[in-house]
Amino acid sequence: MTVIDEIERELTTPSQALIEEIATLDGDITVLGVGGKVGPSVAIMAQRAVEAAGVDKVVYGVARFSDPAAKASLERAGVTAVTADLTDDLELDAIPDAANVIYMAGNKFGTVGNEHFTWMMNSYLPGRVAQRFRASRIVVFSTLVTYPLADVATGGSRESDPPGPIGEYAASCVGRERMFEHFSRKHGTPVLLFRLGYSIETRYGVLQEIAQAVHDGTPIPLEMGHASVIWQRDVAEYALRSVTLATSPPRALNITGPEIVSIRWLAERFGERFGRVPIFDGQESGTAYVMDGSALQSEFGYPTTTVPQMIDTVAEWVDAAKPLIGKPTKFQQRQGAF
Repeated sequence: MTVIDEIERELTTPSQALIEEIATLDGDITVLGVGGKVGPSVAIMAQRAVEAAGVDKVVYGVARFSDPAAKASLERAGVTAVTADLTDDLELDAIPDAANVIYMAGNKFGTVGNEHFTWMMNSYLPGRVAQRFRASRIVVFSTLVTYPLADVATGGSRESDPPGPIGEYAASCVGRERMFEHFSRKHGTPVLLFRLGYSIETRYGVLQEIAQAVHDGTPIPLEMGHASVIWQRDVAEYALRSVTLATSPPRALNITGPEIVSIRWLAERFGERFGRVPIFDGQESGTAYVMDGSALQSEFGYPTTTVPQMIDTVAEWVDAAKPLIGKPTKFQQRQGAF
């Protein structure tokens, strides 16, 4: 087993609580837009939970699969991979029905100069999917940038706060939520709006970017001086367990860790591990994209991976110059230009 295999196995290991919930969940599970960074973890964890529960249930992973290796990886894990372009009506209609849908399709990076495509993916397509799967329970991946920048001192944005998108990407994500809300109200479809911020693991994310900057001696901008983070394994588990929380009208749930993390503090911790002094640029603002995760913790308890554990794992990975995914989060962006 390679080091990458070990990471991906850890990221897809279901908890006993998830296995027990899968055992009582009716119907199959479909992950739409399974080809991103988090999607494979969700689908493979679902399949492993199904096998551990000993139930007869199909887990579908749907994407265009421009990379054949991604499809093969899912199939090796037992996931039924379905090649389909969700933007093609005929292909969308041909996707097998499933009682439980995790919707992960969307577009973020490259929005500037290609705004029309982002709006199509993030606002138009959700309306089509909501109609196609009106008879399903749907967990809709969303984002913390549907909120405005929040006052760090008050604990971050809460689910009851109104949206305040900055930039076209964020506005299109509010559009995604509104499309699912509309068709949930129209058809009675149970929906959970899964507002994520920020998923991380050893090979990408806020912590990896900060660690790499400290390791390389690159200045770290501090204006976006705080962040909300959560380990990807916990994200995958919460996505699957949130199916039972779906309601009509939809409920929103912030998916993040229990603390708001200081970027300066993170850099200093990585500096201690690397024997380097971090280089900072500017000063912290009083606002940032941060969320209050207390409602999530009330439902499922605290995430299994703590920030100190994340720091140790990421520091070891970066210091050993192991492979990275190479997709920056742009978490420091305050003007909404992705």
